[in-house]
Amino acid sequence: MDLLRPVIRPYPWGTRTAIAELQGRPVPAPGPEAELWMGAHPSAPSALHRPPPTPAPPTPAPPASSVAPVTLDAVIAGDPVRELGADCVARFGGRLPFLLKVLSAEKALSIQVHPSRAQAEAGYAAENARGLAANDPARNYVDDWPKPELLYALTPFEVAAGLRTPADASALLRALRVDELEPLAAGLADAVGEDALGAALASVLEWPEPCPLVASVVAACQRLAASDSPFAAACAAAVRVAADHPGDVGVVALLLMRHEVLQPGQAVFMPAGGLHAYLHGTGIELLANSDNVVRSGLTGKHIDVPELLRLLDPAVAVPMLSPRLLADGFATFDTPAPEFRLYLIDLPAPASATAPASASASPAPVLALPGTGPSILLCLDGTCTLRAASGQELDLARGDSCFIPFADGPLHATGPARLVQATSGLPTQG
Repeated sequence: MDLLRPVIRPYPWGTRTAIAELQGRPVPAPGPEAELWMGAHPSAPSALHRPPPTPAPPTPAPPASSVAPVTLDAVIAGDPVRELGADCVARFGGRLPFLLKVLSAEKALSIQVHPSRAQAEAGYAAENARGLAANDPARNYVDDWPKPELLYALTPFEVAAGLRTPADASALLRALRVDELEPLAAGLADAVGEDALGAALASVLEWPEPCPLVASVVAACQRLAASDSPFAAACAAAVRVAADHPGDVGVVALLLMRHEVLQPGQAVFMPAGGLHAYLHGTGIELLANSDNVVRSGLTGKHIDVPELLRLLDPAVAVPMLSPRLLADGFATFDTPAPEFRLYLIDLPAPASATAPASASASPAPVLALPGTGPSILLCLDGTCTLRAASGQELDLARGDSCFIPFADGPLHATGPARLVQATSGLPTQG
């Protein structure tokens, strides 16, 4: 078991409060802190709180300032079977299959889709064949992995997730009363399948001169947001997003998507081909160990509308999930992703003695944690002590995270603490 040093991603849409507060640093942070990465993605692997191995004499030890940190990806590469387990290595090679993040959005993220495994492998190979450098900003595919993901809300979290039904999209467009959108509304009203939604989205994203259209739509959204329209909340969100992305046609595209606000404890699962945008809030994101994103708006990063439309599956469901309770009060979210599973863990405090009044509290219960195989744990509140099968112990406080190799399982813990545990989604680990 090793404590992790996560990597902060300072994307401009991030907040200056949530991640710093979780880690016990001064608030507000000096700049936006959008994501806290805990894992082994090659672009930003977590370092371990582990001293480097002592060089054998007579090689002199290098100065402490010049010693490179030990990173999780390097540790896994050194002994994949010990760190990941044979089943995990057989399925995913020597790569940790998941990446755990804290995501905190002050402004909207891009409208995007993620590829399937086959699409990622083909896209990555094609961009390599074209000679695109690994860090070329025009890349859609920075690796050859899929990127299904689960977002678990810690605060109310506003999302645009999946496309509306054709009838619902038509009703919203007609409520706007923007003449330019009437042909799209009419086509959607008569549609019998989801393909019409993809066609409508393509029309919006490829609008030849979007600024006048966006201005008209934002004005209409301001009117509807102040009304008792069933679309008031979605229109209010579009107005807020337009303030951060003036003239961006993605504001119009948002209105073709389902608008939802996750409450703390709820989650949303994003499969391959599912159109989505995270708008505002803080949550835990667990995803396949990839950074493949194909974007179509609301961003200063690379946009590739044709590729997004090629990957888009208008019929794909983007389900809102509630946790399924397990033994000992633990919970999990059921998804089809083999790369990951998220567990919610509440470790109880010691029980108070009832009599006599002077008696001390009974010890905190020692509970077996539910996840098997390689794990990353993040402490959200309280403090806990973890104990591996080897007898090694590790203390976690709020904001601490750690990696648990396969060889250290099964794991037991005492609280009181609230944690999340990320593991692979494989049914068994061996």
